[in-house]
Amino acid sequence: MQTPSDLPACPLPLERYPAVVMGHGGGGRLMRELLQSLVFEALGAGSGGHDAAVVDMEGGRMAFTTDSFVVRPRIFPGGDIGALAVHGTVNDLAMAGARPRWLSVSLIIEEGLAMDELWRLLLSLRRAADEAGVTVVTGDTKVVDRGAGDGLFINTAGIGTVAPGVDIRPGRVGEGDAVLVSGDLGRHGIAVMAERESLAFESAIESDSANLAPAVAALLEAGLDIHCLRDLTRGGLSSALNEIAADAGRGILIDEAAVPVREDVAAACEVLGLDPLYVACEGRFAVFLPEDQAGRALEILTAYTPEAAIVGRVDAGRPGRVRLTSRIGAERVLDMLSGEQLPRIC
Repeated sequence: MQTPSDLPACPLPLERYPAVVMGHGGGGRLMRELLQSLVFEALGAGSGGHDAAVVDMEGGRMAFTTDSFVVRPRIFPGGDIGALAVHGTVNDLAMAGARPRWLSVSLIIEEGLAMDELWRLLLSLRRAADEAGVTVVTGDTKVVDRGAGDGLFINTAGIGTVAPGVDIRPGRVGEGDAVLVSGDLGRHGIAVMAERESLAFESAIESDSANLAPAVAALLEAGLDIHCLRDLTRGGLSSALNEIAADAGRGILIDEAAVPVREDVAAACEVLGLDPLYVACEGRFAVFLPEDQAGRALEILTAYTPEAAIVGRVDAGRPGRVRLTSRIGAERVLDMLSGEQLPRIC
């Protein structure tokens, strides 16, 4: 991750514009200067002066998603709201088996946000988009009153293309499917929580925020029969599995000992009274596919994240529910939480 000293200088004169002001939210010169000199310059975006972008599409199916990002703090160990906005959006497309192609980015900026911080976050967003192979083609910018926006909110929409024959959805999950996770769990939520509350742990815990599309593409290119994918964001692994179990009408049994959680994350969760199975990730996903293909899938995933693991299977027990076999061999229902353990982490 680049530090402020590595980044190009903010193109707006900070002696004139040290922070965003309400005039930047209007339709006049200040707004145009903010867009042309800062937003478009950082993101390499623009729609030719129009309010919508026109993109060429080859024949085939398209995936479309939208998301909003309100994380606090805006910059955290291992990432920031700019890169997170890209990762969260392209990952949603990847979970449908799509190749991410285009993004829209809308900014809601609170009056008083430091201009150099906004520039840094926009450059981070642009860098993440470039690395993911997606283009920011359109967007919008609004400035709200001081105290009304918590600095910066980002709304995105994403479009991707889906190859013929790809059919990834909860309804395809079947009895006997293996359940894999693409890496260790819980780092994003703990990294954000530690930064927010100024908590110090023995080792630095960084967010796992990452683009998942390459790993998904590798699974598909290997010819594996992927039944369902789900990124492990709000509510973590437990919530994702509960949603799939309910949608598919299938029972899922997870082996707690097989779930990869780093020792420092497990220790931090214990101190904070959190369950890592419910802590959000931003660069991890679950995979459902036939059990005889699980070994090949694991081989592919470990090339991206060594901690990837086979954690359970779909069985005939308790349709629509997720059960957990504990380290001591006891079985219990793994429910979905009624609320969020950690708010404002994405």
